[in-house]
Amino acid sequence: MKLVSFFAGAGGLDTGFEKAGFGVLYANEYDKAIWKTFEKNHPNTILDKRSISDIPSTEIPDCDGIIGGPPCQSWSEAGALRGIQDRRGQLFFEFMRILADKRPKFFLAENVSGMLIPRHAKSLQHIKNLFEECGYRLSFRLLNAADYGVPQDRKRVFFIGYRKDLGTRFEFPQPITSTNRVTIENAIGDLKENAIPALPGNFTNGDLCKFPNHEFMIGGFSSMYMSRNRVRNWDELSFTIQAGGRHAPLHPQAPKMQWMGKDKMAFIASKEKLYRRLTVRECARIQTFPDDYHFHYKNIADGYKMIGNAVPVQLAYVLAKKIYSDLKENKNTSTFFSSKKRKVLNGDLVKKRMKAIINHE
Repeated sequence: MKLVSFFAGAGGLDTGFEKAGFGVLYANEYDKAIWKTFEKNHPNTILDKRSISDIPSTEIPDCDGIIGGPPCQSWSEAGALRGIQDRRGQLFFEFMRILADKRPKFFLAENVSGMLIPRHAKSLQHIKNLFEECGYRLSFRLLNAADYGVPQDRKRVFFIGYRKDLGTRFEFPQPITSTNRVTIENAIGDLKENAIPALPGNFTNGDLCKFPNHEFMIGGFSSMYMSRNRVRNWDELSFTIQAGGRHAPLHPQAPKMQWMGKDKMAFIASKEKLYRRLTVRECARIQTFPDDYHFHYKNIADGYKMIGNAVPVQLAYVLAKKIYSDLKENKNTSTFFSSKKRKVLNGDLVKKRMKAIINHE
């Protein structure tokens, strides 16, 4: 079964779906800092480097499914929370525009848990309604990646829809590791050696890394960073891997930070040399990328960013495996259906609806 991927980033979703048996025909990614990483790791996928807003639906290959993680900054609780009033938040509708025109058997879209806060309730309901009006039976849920074999606390929302003529609905898999979760030790315990600091300016060491990408960001820690403990033990889950090296969790070789007062923590004085950020490779491991998946960058910050923005490969695989099984078992063999036979939106109507929603919020 063939896929099209939007907002592909470093390819976490794509890799998980490929592992489950799908083939990614075409991917779209606008951030030039990611292009080399995606192309090197997905040499058989066509990479379109334009903004999704500039891509006509007619140029998208026919496919069985469309997947993607639209930009999350507009919905993030750490961001401006402008939702669909932000240009980046509106890219969700561009994803739907192409979905409505191509009408594949299924879609999957991922985003941050910030979409669930009360101020975004109307926008979220509009998005859900539009997916249904595009001709899909929507399944929606907040998932913690830790429940599916990923060694970190990472909560994200997933929109998954099967085309209505298929006559079935996606059912989210039951947690597989809720009582026996994968720990930091399981994920990176064998990488305790050979981690090296980035070069001055946080430039990469390149081939000087004995293990690819096993280098960590250098530099100070902000007052926000030092407002809470950033260390978890070897036998615990990692904190969420974020899209920024300066906020990367600290390596578990260090003791947990010392409380100094409200919103103020400190490193244990006699152990300060042990406090370092996780390396790019350690973050990739915690995001369940395989070791032969190499990340290409000049500034190490780009490595952390592309990994932190990715969907964990293992979580993508669990969801993709269920989708693959459902579609294989489905007796409806048609690849497409006509909008004339069902009252569903096309891409132009999605854009008109988007403008109306934005103007009334």
